[in-house]
Amino acid sequence: MKSFLSTPIHTLTLFLTLTLLSCTSDELINLRLAKDRVKDYYESGKYDEDLGEIYSKAKSQIEKIKIKNNSTAIFDVDDTALSNYQISKRLDFGFDYQIVQDWVMSAKLPAIKQTLDFYNYLKSKGIKLIFLTGRQTEEYDATYRNLVEQGYRDFDTIIVRSERERKIGAAEFKSQKRKELTEKGYEIIICVGDQWTDLEGDYTGLIVKLPNYLYEID
Repeated sequence: MKSFLSTPIHTLTLFLTLTLLSCTSDELINLRLAKDRVKDYYESGKYDEDLGEIYSKAKSQIEKIKIKNNSTAIFDVDDTALSNYQISKRLDFGFDYQIVQDWVMSAKLPAIKQTLDFYNYLKSKGIKLIFLTGRQTEEYDATYRNLVEQGYRDFDTIIVRSERERKIGAAEFKSQKRKELTEKGYEIIICVGDQWTDLEGDYTGLIVKLPNYLYEID
């Protein structure tokens, strides 16, 4: 994925953050309790509440920007536009490459409602919309179909990794693609992602960081 699906498995970390769990750096917590707290965060309404607050602030910032013909928003796909929570929960917040790959290729990931609402808000402003994901070329068709079927329509393009880009770090890959888009005439005014690697580097515009306590991409 920008995503953990196309990232080598050794770079994946079960992101049961000690910050979320209110622990100090030299405290340990039972893994079952940590997983239960992550589950509660996503299913209690707290995750939805946080997304609502984040997007409300983003809208207030967008309202202060003069929108041009080339104003552009960049969205990540996995756990930004589409949710992987169901498969993460099924795997008990672990990871199995083939199961996750089958999940992606099924093109049945549900939209994250708050992101879709924000996407449509930007579209109503006449802002160009682009998806920039770490997914691979062979996942393009499933990604396109999944996004459209979940309501993400009228975007300019979806950018995935080519064969030669597979080993490039996530932050470097996305920063380079944003630079290329800028050189083509797009003016990126906002960048939305759930990983800091989605948002590092130049040509981001406003940064919108969504919470993700399922995994972390280096």
